[in-house]
Amino acid sequence: MTYLHHWLTAMSFSQRVVELRKQLGLTQQALSDATGIHVQQIKRYEAGSSLPTADALKKLAIALQVTSDFLLFEANERGPDDRLRYQFEAISRMSEEEQELVRGLLDAVIVKHQVAGAIARVATPATKGKE
Repeated sequence: MTYLHHWLTAMSFSQRVVELRKQLGLTQQALSDATGIHVQQIKRYEAGSSLPTADALKKLAIALQVTSDFLLFEANERGPDDRLRYQFEAISRMSEEEQELVRGLLDAVIVKHQVAGAIARVATPATKGKE
């Protein structure tokens, strides 16, 4: 299923819904019945002419047996890569005190990065005129 999910991530939301529905052997009506979303709305989602509300997205994700993030985001668009995911799992096994220390370090690095980015954005227009 991992290869299938990798292949599906290159698709749009509407394409993913269609492919996942078909993989599960569901008709549009069956997906409608499973989610409580009107079949005409399912057709609009699949045609790409409408996007779901948060509630509808949750129902679709449950019925299609994936996460809502999987339906919405492209590969690597959201969430940590495998290396960071492993590190976060390791941190989750640490004591609360150690986790708090790691959170503090991460917060400091994130703020440093954000400040550096803000300075670069502000400085860039000023330096462009001097070139």
